[in-house]
Amino acid sequence: MLSVVSALKLSLPIRQASRPLRHALGFSSHIENNEGPSDDDQQVARKWLASYSPTTVPRRICNISFSRSSGPGGQNVNKTNSKATLRLSLKDLLPIVPSLLHQQLQMSRYYAPRSDSIVIQSDTNRKQADNVQECYKKLEDLLLATGKTVVRGETTLAQLARVKKLQRADDEVRIKTKKMHSSKKSSRKGYSSSAY
Repeated sequence: MLSVVSALKLSLPIRQASRPLRHALGFSSHIENNEGPSDDDQQVARKWLASYSPTTVPRRICNISFSRSSGPGGQNVNKTNSKATLRLSLKDLLPIVPSLLHQQLQMSRYYAPRSDSIVIQSDTNRKQADNVQECYKKLEDLLLATGKTVVRGETTLAQLARVKKLQRADDEVRIKTKKMHSSKKSSRKGYSSSAY
């Protein structure tokens, strides 16, 4: 009986064998090819960030649970379940967010690999409702920060013109330096060691 590893070696290279797994996890083909994200992916992510609102992620896909808190509130936190825990499965979240953000979300500090979900907790307030709002605020901050980290800004025509101007100036300085160095070397060639 062949093991899985030897069967993969016989039938497909490892890179091809892992492609369906990568696709199932939501990674785009640009990650497989070690290329940068495509302009289309960037554009989709930019539009998503521009249109993002707190209702972009529906609250019905989030699971909220409560437990005893250890935060501020004195004896109240020992008696009531005021700590809020928001759990959001990645299989529900990933179809909502652009594919460019998928990998970064899985590297987030809120990612729980065992349950394959985002888990956010809050026990900073005495009231359940305030802690729930804090969890949703942390989720919103996570999505926006991830988007701003991954999505490149658009280059304007003015920025392109400025870069070309700076490159041209740098080229002129480099050529001038090379000519000075060349003339210095050629002036040394006129002297012979027997003249001294």
